[in-house]
Amino acid sequence: MDFLTLIGGPAFTPTQAEELKGRINKHAGLESPVASLTGKWIYYVHLKGSDKQTVTQKLVRWLEMPADQASADLPSNTPTTKTYYVTPRNISPWSSKGTSITHVCGLKDQIERIERGQAITVTFDQGLTKDTDAIPFKDIIYDRMTETIGLAQPDLNTMFVEGQRYPLEIVDIFAAGTQTPLERLRDHNKKFGLALDESEMEYLVEVFKRQGRPPHDVELFMFAQVNSEHCRHKQFNASWTIDGEQMADSLFGMIRNTHKTTPDYTVSAYSDNAAVLEGETAAFWAPDYSTGSWKLTKEVVHILAKVETHNHPTAISPFPGAATGAGGEIRDEGAVGRGSKPKAGLCGFWVSDLLIPDEKAPWEVDIGKPAHFASSLDIMLEAPIGSARFNNEFGRPCLLGCFRTLLTNVGNDDEPEWRGYHKPIMIAGGVGTVRPQHALKDPKDVNDGAHVIVLGGPAMLIGLGGGAASSAASTEDTAELDFASVQRGNPEMERRAQMVIDTCVSLGDESPIAFIHDVGAGGLSNALPELVKDAGFGGKFELRQVHTDDKSLSPLQLWANESQERYVLLVNKDSLNRFVSICRRERCPFSDVGTVLAEDENGNSKLILSDRDSTEHPLPIDLPMSALFPPGRRLERVVERRELDLPAFNAVASLKSALSDTASNAHLITAATERVFRMPAVGSKSFLITIGDRTGARLYEAVHAIGKELCPELKISIPVGKDSTSMKASWKDRESGKAQSVTAPVSAIITAVSVVEDVRRTWTPQLRRVEDVGETILMYVDLAEGKQAMGGSALAQSFGQLGNEAPDVRNVGLITDYFDALKQLHESGVVLAYHDRSDGGLITTIAEMMFAGRCGVELLLDGVAKSGSAADVLEALFNEELGAVFQVRKSDETNFKRCFATCGPPKGLIRKIGVVKATSKQELTIRYQDPTPIVNLDRVEMQQWWSRTSYAMQRERDSPAHADSEFATIADSEDPGISFNLKFQPKEDINPLTATVGSFFKNAPKVAILREVGVNSHAEMAFAFKAAGFDPIDVHMSDILAGRSLREFVGLAAGGGFSYGDVFGAGVGWAQSILEHKHARQEFEAFFNRPDTFSLGVCNGCQMITRLKELIPGAADWPTFSHNASRQFEARFGMVTIDDSRAATPSVFLHGMSGSSLPIAVSHGEGRATFASPTQLDTLGAEGLAPLRYVDNRRRIAEPECYPANPNGSPGGVAGVRSKDGRVLALMPHPERTIMADVASYVPPSQIEEWGEFGPWVRMFKSARRWVG
Repeated sequence: MDFLTLIGGPAFTPTQAEELKGRINKHAGLESPVASLTGKWIYYVHLKGSDKQTVTQKLVRWLEMPADQASADLPSNTPTTKTYYVTPRNISPWSSKGTSITHVCGLKDQIERIERGQAITVTFDQGLTKDTDAIPFKDIIYDRMTETIGLAQPDLNTMFVEGQRYPLEIVDIFAAGTQTPLERLRDHNKKFGLALDESEMEYLVEVFKRQGRPPHDVELFMFAQVNSEHCRHKQFNASWTIDGEQMADSLFGMIRNTHKTTPDYTVSAYSDNAAVLEGETAAFWAPDYSTGSWKLTKEVVHILAKVETHNHPTAISPFPGAATGAGGEIRDEGAVGRGSKPKAGLCGFWVSDLLIPDEKAPWEVDIGKPAHFASSLDIMLEAPIGSARFNNEFGRPCLLGCFRTLLTNVGNDDEPEWRGYHKPIMIAGGVGTVRPQHALKDPKDVNDGAHVIVLGGPAMLIGLGGGAASSAASTEDTAELDFASVQRGNPEMERRAQMVIDTCVSLGDESPIAFIHDVGAGGLSNALPELVKDAGFGGKFELRQVHTDDKSLSPLQLWANESQERYVLLVNKDSLNRFVSICRRERCPFSDVGTVLAEDENGNSKLILSDRDSTEHPLPIDLPMSALFPPGRRLERVVERRELDLPAFNAVASLKSALSDTASNAHLITAATERVFRMPAVGSKSFLITIGDRTGARLYEAVHAIGKELCPELKISIPVGKDSTSMKASWKDRESGKAQSVTAPVSAIITAVSVVEDVRRTWTPQLRRVEDVGETILMYVDLAEGKQAMGGSALAQSFGQLGNEAPDVRNVGLITDYFDALKQLHESGVVLAYHDRSDGGLITTIAEMMFAGRCGVELLLDGVAKSGSAADVLEALFNEELGAVFQVRKSDETNFKRCFATCGPPKGLIRKIGVVKATSKQELTIRYQDPTPIVNLDRVEMQQWWSRTSYAMQRERDSPAHADSEFATIADSEDPGISFNLKFQPKEDINPLTATVGSFFKNAPKVAILREVGVNSHAEMAFAFKAAGFDPIDVHMSDILAGRSLREFVGLAAGGGFSYGDVFGAGVGWAQSILEHKHARQEFEAFFNRPDTFSLGVCNGCQMITRLKELIPGAADWPTFSHNASRQFEARFGMVTIDDSRAATPSVFLHGMSGSSLPIAVSHGEGRATFASPTQLDTLGAEGLAPLRYVDNRRRIAEPECYPANPNGSPGGVAGVRSKDGRVLALMPHPERTIMADVASYVPPSQIEEWGEFGPWVRMFKSARRWVG
């Protein structure tokens, strides 16, 4: 067994190292302060052969290691200098992807596996004398859930070499002795955290009595996962007795009642991995399986809706917990019917107080936390990044979300009773699409003997018992079991599996997929029994057919681990060969693990799991299917109502206690506004955009109000949802030993899903300026009928209070009438801007509309506030009752009211409450009857309050300098915003063959839409070329490596994504797979040198193509693209300018576009142009080979310090480069994502009608079509 250890480049930038040093010195209580800190990447290689030299040379080049340091020694440990080695606990996602790259690039026979760790060298001011092997600050430099740490290099035998296989264990509950079988089962249940209740254990004793043998550990574990609260929702299906009265309905029954009452527009509810809603006729866009040519098919496209929670894993290990939460929900969306497609996501995080260092808010308290839980701050620093990164790498935009904090004492000082989110809510949801012929699962599609397939990544010892662990309240006693349930995410593998599903789906009725489920809680032990049961069969499976990277796993571990990115499918015999060929093309692992078993003549079916490697226990599982899915009795919940004695909230008294008794009304409103705007639920979320309790009766009442009353009256169905009922965290205070606990309050998160007929008529909160639309007014619709309850408001919470009367829907008919009126308003076209009243109240509604429009407002409270007193004005401004504000032209006031006259709220509930000021007066002036304002609030100051928490979090998480730069933009009141300054007409017909949506061409030139594993923007790229008159052809790198030629293509386009997860650097693995493969290298070099071809690389394609510059004529001075200077993935809509005038030969892609400045989508983590020398940048500029550059909103070149206009820190604002002959263009922003006029984040209303179907960026693709001729 041979190994190789290589020392790579810096793991931290100098700034990161300084920040880490500061955190250690601030938090660790060290014997001696840290003087300096450095980090290096270390690569550990498990070799198959002995050719270390070849392996070393290639890895040094691919990973850009300093060649003279790769084999050097790290500093020895001394009293003043310590080197700490941080390595993964399990096989890391980096290892899986990195190993895949080395195998594709020709080292499959030399490398078994490669892994990456860190060596962190710390130098102390003075020598350590006490317990020098201790690492008191280890929690700052490693994640105990996913990593190990030590003062010596890891044992590579332990890291790479599989140990002895763990055996199956017999749980002999029937052994002789004093204990009964039930008592022994109770002990086993507690020891292994199975979370079985008493009735389930009694049932299992009887099952195995009938079997005439004791259970195996894998059988008990499987039963626990399949029947866990997480998987079976026992609480929501329970019978309820409240105050001695038997309730008629279960919680789930009341939710189902909404669908029963209003089944309209629902195709599938409660019966699949997501709900299916009726869609409209739209375009199904996919490559033809036989030709690869992308085709557009008009058909009904049904909509999926799904939501999940991943609270427990996120509390334990935030980044992987949230990442796998997003990944699991994405798999749900892909496993509907016979295969479906995730499209857009949502995420949400509810935590206790943040306690940001140096930014503690007045209402926040620190009561400690369980030692094995992450703090709320750490959750919000890490979990949103985990969720965002999974979504980004998979290729699904996350479009909406929520973020709240709460920690409040509902008891008293002597006996506190804390409500909050120490155990957080992590919500992952989304929408997708499914073809109508695949929308429903039908057992008739499954033939006897169908093959059972596990699709996706390998099994590993990851996430064992997560279903049961998340079903129990968390205490420090369960910490080790919690660790065992932590998972890891590999979105690149999930993308491979989704590509297999997409290809099968494109075959329509010929799809090889007969049945599909995703693998989640409980792993295969839950997914496979559920799969065959839903198809009406039993199943026979062979354990050793399951694809695994760890041969030491016991039957229990192999069967029940929760390794992510897996699906289970049923494929009929006659479709198996086609399915296998699809998987191989996508390089997606799969295993054929068994077949379905038909029921016997008595209607009984069996579940059999064999182990061909075991002579002692050849059948780890041999049970009737009925044993695994017991009919059983329903859980019974017996609770009593409890009224909390909550005092009313007095806003004036609370504010004066914080200020002074003599504070003026203006001072009170200003202070209240600042407090409320700093509340996370109210303020900016930009840092997330650019990641047995005592309340049972309340839960029942909440579900009853929604499921039996409100939704049926509104004729709204709830077709899908998720419940989480174990939301209590308990621990003992380290100093006092006193028991502490925090219980989450009953919390409802509701997301509406609907078909939007015309996105151009969607309202936004952006106030339109006087200079653009003339005089306008603000109309306020009060849906609370004058009520102004302050209970639960952000203002009350900012004083650590709740109040005793909450806002309510008091008149359901009023809401129905309101939406009828909204339909008329949409048809009338009079509304310019719209925003609802919710978190933070009316003042927040108005302020957020001002922020979006960068203008001022005069707010008139006559008729809204009951009087001009401080108490009434505060209630009017800060209550969170239902209501909305509309901006309309002054001349349209009558038309606006007319839309409400026949069906809307009564006249007295509709008021003119303000006017929009000229842009130069960016302040909020609040009046009540008197001409003298109550208060003037500056827009800049308000927006800085509103952004303060997000800014502080961004500063803590990312580059502080970049956070400062973005925060400073708020104060620029003269900022003109993004704009379109075009030197061409988007509708200009520069080519008579220009396509429109749905057009097809008999002899269109062929463009290879090239993709590699992990690429996710190929569909948009294909559509852009189709729209310009090309025939886009799907070409996978596996086709090229198998011998396919590029000779038939006139164009080549490489799109965005995360090829191989970018683990060797963005685009590196993809590029090396070409450079290191003889046939591929020859094909690409020949293509680039053909004078009749063009090439385009966007984002990941740009990163790849620039690393092929040795094959491309006229590309010698191109940069590579490195990590963004902000240290964060940047997803923005920014400005670029185009200048192709200085090049000797015009670009194929930029005909007539020079001199234009316009917005474009930016979405990358490694977009900073990095040049080998300063002269390269100068040469590139002098020769006109950098035709796209980032500019600010004033159209000035955005230098690296101009963030976020320059999103990545590229020198000279370089956003794209071209070859000297103009045939190759590589750019980091995404023109293909905004070719449709409708899909840009912002388009001037006056111009969108002029442009028609396509926006300005389609010109780039039409230009290429013009060049081809």
